[in-house]
Amino acid sequence: MGSRQVSDWQGMNVTVAGLGVSGVSAARALAGLGARVTVVEGGTGETHEARAAELAEAGIVVRLGDAQTLPEGTDLVVTSPGWKPSSPLFAAAAAAGVDVVGDVEIAWRLRGPDAAPWLAITGTNGKTTTTRMLASILTAAGLRTAAIGNIGTPIIDVVLGEEHYDVLAVELSSYQLHWAPSLRAHSAAVLNLAPDHLDWHGSMEAYAADKGRIYEGNTVACVYNAADPATEELVRAADVEEGCRAIGFTLGTPGPSQLGVVEGLLVDRAFVADRHKQAQELAEVADVNPPAPHNIANALAAAALARAFGVEPAAVRDGLRAFRPDAHRIEHVTEVAGVAYVDDSKATNTHAAEASLAAYEPIVWIAGGLAKGATFDELVTASAKRLRGVVLIGADRALIGEALARHAPEVPVVDLERTDTGAMSAAVREAASLARPGDTVLLAPACASMDMFTNYNERGEAFAEAVRALADEHA
Repeated sequence: MGSRQVSDWQGMNVTVAGLGVSGVSAARALAGLGARVTVVEGGTGETHEARAAELAEAGIVVRLGDAQTLPEGTDLVVTSPGWKPSSPLFAAAAAAGVDVVGDVEIAWRLRGPDAAPWLAITGTNGKTTTTRMLASILTAAGLRTAAIGNIGTPIIDVVLGEEHYDVLAVELSSYQLHWAPSLRAHSAAVLNLAPDHLDWHGSMEAYAADKGRIYEGNTVACVYNAADPATEELVRAADVEEGCRAIGFTLGTPGPSQLGVVEGLLVDRAFVADRHKQAQELAEVADVNPPAPHNIANALAAAALARAFGVEPAAVRDGLRAFRPDAHRIEHVTEVAGVAYVDDSKATNTHAAEASLAAYEPIVWIAGGLAKGATFDELVTASAKRLRGVVLIGADRALIGEALARHAPEVPVVDLERTDTGAMSAAVREAASLARPGDTVLLAPACASMDMFTNYNERGEAFAEAVRALADEHA
């Protein structure tokens, strides 16, 4: 890291909002560069006190129990991604003429002159899978890379670390993009747009605009979803470098400047010598794990970004073959009595659940949890013909039940009122009683998990454990 960046921070008074992983990372990094750092955190308790004590040893001041007052003399506020723009601390910063940025913005500013380019990915759903697919492809091409950003190691730690990378696969949330005005990626993709986090952003328009920031200043390719016109509109609105191209991906036959699917093959009509007459085979649909439609779309987006970086077709194929999805993402648990059991606990909103439901037929669907203000009429209407039956769990299950009564009244529904630790086991048994050989029992809740579980991982584990217990009984 060059001396220019060190001098930029020497003596600056920086307030870091939040004592989470990204906040601690930012505080340590900036203090190491000579900034005078104060961390403000509304929470208290043993965990916060322990982190505060560790930071104090590095000369960092931590103020617990007050996250609303701006420390006197603050030159810059660095926020953790989850803090809402409406937070009183930020209103105080605006009144004082103090900029507020996020950890991604700090990481971008701290990049050295020979820093690795960023291939950036956002979207309502599929970000993590696509980012990890991209990293797998780049690795297969012999490039030194890492999947970072909204996943894994804090992004500042990677930028300031000793490891040298050729290129980085960077997952970015709408929160992170909101606070990263200087970010300029080599190439970027918006996978899809559906209502989510509207309580944070204030409106769908504001949410989409923050997602669209990922395209600003792109140099080679802005990758969009041809099936989601809103993503292409964001490309049209972006201010990009001269020569940067709009590259679409589609599950159908691709046109010029698109990647798509032809007769079981993933093909490229964008990064070829004559895109009007040529198509380059990249991989087989069977190379995508699992080959569900929305996951094939993820693979095409990852391939488009890799090709924008100059990766050869064979590396796309090899990277997709080597990729293994994270747990609880359309994960096949096992088969019992001819019925497949699939865990997609990560489908925490209606858009993700609709994509998951589109991958199977017939389905016994386990759904419900915290709706986060969502409505379910469109989801049920789109998926009704695939449903053998439904088992509803969780706090807001009645909302899904009402949508089923309106749009799929013929589908049998089991309403489970239980919220104890045995509720998921009961749900799996009810689903098994509705299913027939050849069916899929699918956990795709379309809701958050915190009403009954710590997180979606715990919910998925409970499902898998219940399915394994059922399998043992049939063994």
